[in-house]
Amino acid sequence: MIVIIQARTGSKRLKNKVLANINQKPLIWYVINQVKKSKNVKKLVVAIPKKKSDDGLYQYLKKNNNYVYRGDEKNVAKRMMAAAKKYKAKYFVRISADSPLISPKLIDQIIKTKKKYMNYDIITNVFPRSFASGQSIEIIKTKILEKNIKFMGKKELEHVTTFFYKNNKEFKIKNIFNDNKKKQVKNSIDTKYDLKKLKHLIK
Repeated sequence: MIVIIQARTGSKRLKNKVLANINQKPLIWYVINQVKKSKNVKKLVVAIPKKKSDDGLYQYLKKNNNYVYRGDEKNVAKRMMAAAKKYKAKYFVRISADSPLISPKLIDQIIKTKKKYMNYDIITNVFPRSFASGQSIEIIKTKILEKNIKFMGKKELEHVTTFFYKNNKEFKIKNIFNDNKKKQVKNSIDTKYDLKKLKHLIK
């Protein structure tokens, strides 16, 4: 299975956060490192905007031998779809670059679930959400994204799967629930506070 990490430096709340320095490594390194621990991931691609302000991110990724696809900044759905098509992926795992604690075991669990629901359009753990923010994983059928992208509004193009969840009766969607009853603590990075709070957990 191919994983596509969506990343950009132009985050509104915390600019350049994907390159934020944590223990001498940028945030994106931790996300990539976690994904690479997954046993069922065959290829990892980072999909970033084709924009001058993202050239530094591109250079870092290429220098460290990562597959990179550059596409539309705000039309994230188009960027992800084009990246999937470039690598001839019928399905792809979508992960956000603000998730340095993403669980490799959870990625594997969701990929295994996909094998049981072969004809489904989306396998997800956010519809409804029962895992902490920063543990969001979605497997998307490339053809279903390509077929419906023309119907998506501006916000839906930015958030990729919102359209499918809004129109869930028209699609085959399988959600994975979290059986752990413990309180879920946010572990995504959106602000300087998040970065400061989670630094001791990111290794």
